[in-house]
Amino acid sequence: MTSDLLAPLDLAFWNMESAEHPMHLGALGVFTAHSPTAGAHAADLLAARAAAVPGLRMRIRDTWRPFRLPLGFGGAAREPDPAFDPLRHVLLHAPAADFHAAAGRLMERPLDRCRPPWEAHVLPGADGDSFAVLFKFHHALADGLRALGLAAAILDPADLPTAHKARPDEPRRGGLLPDVRRLPDTVRGALSDVGRALDIGASVAASTLAVRPTPALTADPTGTRRIAGAAVDLDDVHRIRKATGGTVNDVLIAVVAGALRRWLDERGDGSEGNAPRALIPVSRRRPRTAHPQGNRLSGYLLRLPVGDPDPLSRLRAVRTAMDRNKDAGPDRGAGAVALLADHVPALGHRLGGPLVGRAARLWFDILVTSVPLPGLGLKLGGNPLTEVYPLAPLAPGHSLAVAVSTYRGRVHYGLVADAEAVPDLGLLAAALTREAETLLTACAG
Repeated sequence: MTSDLLAPLDLAFWNMESAEHPMHLGALGVFTAHSPTAGAHAADLLAARAAAVPGLRMRIRDTWRPFRLPLGFGGAAREPDPAFDPLRHVLLHAPAADFHAAAGRLMERPLDRCRPPWEAHVLPGADGDSFAVLFKFHHALADGLRALGLAAAILDPADLPTAHKARPDEPRRGGLLPDVRRLPDTVRGALSDVGRALDIGASVAASTLAVRPTPALTADPTGTRRIAGAAVDLDDVHRIRKATGGTVNDVLIAVVAGALRRWLDERGDGSEGNAPRALIPVSRRRPRTAHPQGNRLSGYLLRLPVGDPDPLSRLRAVRTAMDRNKDAGPDRGAGAVALLADHVPALGHRLGGPLVGRAARLWFDILVTSVPLPGLGLKLGGNPLTEVYPLAPLAPGHSLAVAVSTYRGRVHYGLVADAEAVPDLGLLAAALTREAETLLTACAG
C-alpha cells in the first residue's frame, strides 16, 4: 500500500474538525443475539477481520515540510499505519440497556488523529437477546458509500450487489456563460469552472438573505452528543409516493419537515413562518473514477415547509423544490458549495478550515442526508442485523442532523444532536413516526 493525497473535500473535513465538533460519521447497527456471548464473539470477529482490510489500516498524515515544499504543501495523505493494531479500534463495552444513549456518549469522542481514524464499539444488550455495534469513520477517511464498504468488509461474507452505474451527466443549458462547446477543452473547462463558481457564490449569498433563524436548530458548540432513532415501514412510504407522485426521497424529506413542525410546536418554540434551509448531499462519485479518490459530494439546498399546516401541501412543496434542484443539476446553486473545495489550495484548507466550518451556520440550518444500504440481510457471527441507524456529523453552529437509510423493508432515521441544546431529541424521533402515519392517513382520505 502506498500513500495518496487527500482529495480537496476530504482535506476540508480533516481541517475543520475541532474538539467540540468532531467530523466523523457513524452507524448504529442492532443485531439479534443467538447467545448471551454473541457480543463478545462479534468483537473478536471484527478485530480479526479488520487486520485484513487495507482501507482500515490507513492513517492520515500531514504532507507539508517547511524546507522541502512538496506539491501537496499544506495537505495531508492517507498512508498505511505500520503500528496498526485492530484492538485499539474494536472495543467491547459493558452491557447497555439503551443502545442509543450509550452510542450518543461514544459519538462525543473525537477519533484519534494519530491512528487510522475509525472505531467499532460493540455494545452487548442488557437483556442478552441483542447487541449493537457503533461504527465511527472520519469523514476524511470515508463518505457514506465508502464507510458502508469498509463496514461490510468486516461483517460476515456476503455477495453484495454490483453498484448501479450512473449515466454520464447531461449537458447543461443556460447559466452565466455563452456556448463554449467549440472552444479547446482546457479553455472550456476553465470557463465552465468559473461559471459554476460564480453561480454557486451568488446562490450562497442569496440563501443567507431574509433568513428567519430557527433557534432550535442552531447552538453554540458544547461538544456533547445525543442520538435517537425512528423506524417507518417502507411499504407505507411507497403507498404515499404512489398516491402523491414524486420520489421516495421526497416523501422522506417531507416527513422530516412535518416532524420538525410537531416538535417545534410541542416544545413551545412555534412553527409558524418557519422554513429552515436543509442541505441534501448528493454523491458525485462514479465507478472507477480517476485519482484522487475520496469524498465527491455536491448538494441541493431547499427550504423545508415547516410552517405549512397541511401535510400534503408540505409534500408538494418539497417535491417542487427537489424537482427544481434536479433540473438545475448538482453542479450549481448554493447546495453545491462543496465543489468550491476543489479550487482551494491545500494550505488554504489548512489555514481556513476552522473558518469554513463556522460558516456552515450561515449557509444551511439542518443536514438531511440519505445513506444507501444493500438490500440483502447482513450478519455478524451469524447474528442478523435487524436495524441500522445512520449518523451524520454535526456541523459547527448546528444542533441537529438527520440521516436516513432503507434496510430490509424499513426506513431508519438516525438523529444526531447537541445534547445540551436538544435534551428532548426523543420527542423528535417520535414525531417522525407520527408524521409518516399522518401522511398515510391523508393520502387514504
